[in-house]
Amino acid sequence: MPLTSPRRSGLTDQVIAQLRNQITSGEWPVGTRIPTEPELVEQLGVARNTIREAVRALAHNGLLDIRQGSGTYVLATSELAGVMHRRFASATPRDIAEVRSTLESSAARLAAQRRTARDLRQLDALLVRRKDAWATGDAERFVASDVAFHLAVVAASHNDVLIELYADLGHLLRDWLRDDVGDDLRPAHPMDHSGLVEAIRTGDGEFAGAEAARYPFHCAGDRGPRADDENGSRRQEQSAGDGSGKAQG
Repeated sequence: MPLTSPRRSGLTDQVIAQLRNQITSGEWPVGTRIPTEPELVEQLGVARNTIREAVRALAHNGLLDIRQGSGTYVLATSELAGVMHRRFASATPRDIAEVRSTLESSAARLAAQRRTARDLRQLDALLVRRKDAWATGDAERFVASDVAFHLAVVAASHNDVLIELYADLGHLLRDWLRDDVGDDLRPAHPMDHSGLVEAIRTGDGEFAGAEAARYPFHCAGDRGPRADDENGSRRQEQSAGDGSGKAQG
């Protein structure tokens, strides 16, 4: 949406509100550079000092990253996400994997109980997109599709608090996955997620939770918790029997 010239009272707060809205609405996505200070002055019709103060306030809250000589970039879509990004940026892969495993496992169990037909169509589409992204050799495309898939699993839980919490961690998880994958899709094979989707489809919460729990540890180079062999064999037999198993590129 276009920026508008604010009223003269409480200018800084109004500018902060408008800039925050550009971020939270997705108009300025995470990772993008926001307009320059002169451009914001022209669009908003306020003094440079007001723009500078507003940008610094949003940077302090973790939404923006001011890079001298390069510009100001969107770091997170909410204050909570910004705090998490700063707090967990130096966390070990194992710690991140444990947190992600806990959240995704709980979400998958709920998704198996609550998924809708629309959720399943979305998961099927994202599963194909993830496979196709790997086949292209484009690491950034694969990271984006993998993150989108896991966000969709969490969304299928229909727990608003869990969805928001996971979304606030999403940018940190994306950075972590990007580092793990590298520029040339270093892992020999991406982990096949078709078993998770099938478990959610059939309402098998136990298996869905176990499958989701182990994926983060795979990325972290750790075997981590796994579904027991009996469940794993049962799921493979079901996938083979109904033709629902999807080959992974």
